[in-house]
Amino acid sequence: MMKKAYVKPIMESEAFVPQAYIAACGDSGTDYIFTCDAGGGTPGSVYQETNGRDGLQTRGGWGYRADRELTDWSWSYFYACNEGHIASSTDDFLNGYYCPNGNTRNAQRVVIWRGEHGDDIHCTTKLDKNTWETAKS
Repeated sequence: MMKKAYVKPIMESEAFVPQAYIAACGDSGTDYIFTCDAGGGTPGSVYQETNGRDGLQTRGGWGYRADRELTDWSWSYFYACNEGHIASSTDDFLNGYYCPNGNTRNAQRVVIWRGEHGDDIHCTTKLDKNTWETAKS
C-alpha cells in the first residue's frame, strides 16, 4: 500500500474593492428658497385646487366638487409673511388660489406650501418652481 503525502490545505481569498460609491441613506434632494408674497400686505382667503377644473370653484356643480378652502374667512385668514422659506423638493407644493379680502372674483393663482409640519399656509405668486432659488440640502 502506498502512502499518500499530506498536503496542507490552503485558503485563497480575494480582497473586495468597491467599484462605485452608493450612499445608503439616499440623497435628500434640493431645497427650494421662495418668498411667501401672495397679496403683499392684504389679508385674504386661500383655496387649494382640488377638483381638476380650471379656475376657482367655491361651490360644487353637476359632476364636480368645489375647490378646498384652507382658510375660513369668518375666523381665520391668510396674510403673507413676506419672508423667505426653505422647503425640501420632496415637500408637497399645492396649486391654489389667493383671494384678497376673501373676494373670490379676484382669485390669483398661487403655489401653496403648508410648512414643515403641514399646518401653516405660505403662498407664492411665482408659479414656476424652475425659477425659484435652490440650495443643496
